[in-house]
Amino acid sequence: MKPVLALVGRPNVGKSTLFNRITKSRDAIVADYAGLTRDRHYGNARQGKHEFIVIDTGGFEPDATSGIYKEMAKQTRQAVAEADVVIFVVDARAGVSAQDHDIAKYLRRLGKPCLLVANKAEGLREGAQLGEFFELGLGEVLPVSAAHGEGVRSLIELALDQLNLEEPDDEEESRDAGVIKLAVAGRPNVGKSTLINTWLGEERLVAFDLPGTTRDAISVPFERNGQRFELVDTAGLRRRGKVFEAIEKFSVVKTLQAIESANVVLLLIDATQGVTDQDAHIAGYILESGRAVVLAINKWDALEDEYQRELVKRSIETRLPFLKFAAMHFISAQKRQGLGPLWSSIAQAYKAANCKMSTPILTRLLLEAVQFQSPKRSGMFRPKLRYAHQGGMNPPVIIIHGNSLEHVTEAYKRFLEGRFRKEFDLVGTPLRIEMKSSHNPYADKERE
Repeated sequence: MKPVLALVGRPNVGKSTLFNRITKSRDAIVADYAGLTRDRHYGNARQGKHEFIVIDTGGFEPDATSGIYKEMAKQTRQAVAEADVVIFVVDARAGVSAQDHDIAKYLRRLGKPCLLVANKAEGLREGAQLGEFFELGLGEVLPVSAAHGEGVRSLIELALDQLNLEEPDDEEESRDAGVIKLAVAGRPNVGKSTLINTWLGEERLVAFDLPGTTRDAISVPFERNGQRFELVDTAGLRRRGKVFEAIEKFSVVKTLQAIESANVVLLLIDATQGVTDQDAHIAGYILESGRAVVLAINKWDALEDEYQRELVKRSIETRLPFLKFAAMHFISAQKRQGLGPLWSSIAQAYKAANCKMSTPILTRLLLEAVQFQSPKRSGMFRPKLRYAHQGGMNPPVIIIHGNSLEHVTEAYKRFLEGRFRKEFDLVGTPLRIEMKSSHNPYADKERE
């Protein structure tokens, strides 16, 4: 088991900057803005031979009783409960605040190994400014600068020393091999965080009736029937004209990166609002990225009228015709309805995206299709399709070789795509067909 370090502290003391520094990544959004991080954010890190997990948390207000701050405090408590060592981050330049005292009191009661870290301490190592932090009653103060990387290494060494870890074995584990990365995407407030919380059976993500609650792409490990998943909750994507906050612009980038790196994307649509332009944009982006996709229509229980339900189904058919290959499910994340079949569609989409197609079978299918219906003649040229082979996976790419293939129409490509899909059962994944024409090597040479 990897040891777990949790970073806690009041808002804007530099926890996310320290998290990025320790994990050597840019996974946590950083801006000079208090209360930016809301969910627990996990990252893998390594120092020497030891691997460990770091948890970044939102600004901790132990006494928060309502609203989003209460939800954020709940997340932080959960992170502290999971941690082996708690790293309490304070702001060296701002000095001790009343909130720091509250957090210190909470941490002393827990009795867990705890390190007091004064961030933003560049140039303050020798000064007496750090002396006031001793009144928090958590022992030695460690000056670090997360932004510049000063003192971070010795901090980690000290944290790991507290755990008396054994020397790890050198054998490498190929753990990530069988993990399906599943990104849940959609507009703000369609129920992405609620769905993941329902799957996990715990309040793992802050779910609040406020569009834009999730700001970061949060990944959560999950196992079901022996299959390991990595669930990625993304920030809701709004129309460009509606994105005013700089933070939200970061969030959009994170969401697009999460879609790019996922194996399967679950596109959530709000049944009460139908398919909006923004849903179509997100779907278009998923298709461009070539990701396998499953459609889920959330809040289906809110539509009681059969006529309204029929209208939503029609709007999906007309607005998202390019996602015909994707499986569609009608669910309610809050009431746990229709969630079982989702998993089989996700597994099927993943299998289809990584399908191996043998060259003889592809070529046979191609020649059968040409016999059934040959491509249209274009002037004096008739395209000749000779053989096909696979050119890539996730999404599957089929490369067709022959002569004059630049004249093959889009309609004929769709006809071929339909035949290939049927044969290999490619449900839930886009399929790309590329044409490569052979050319005469002597055509350009002058006759001697």
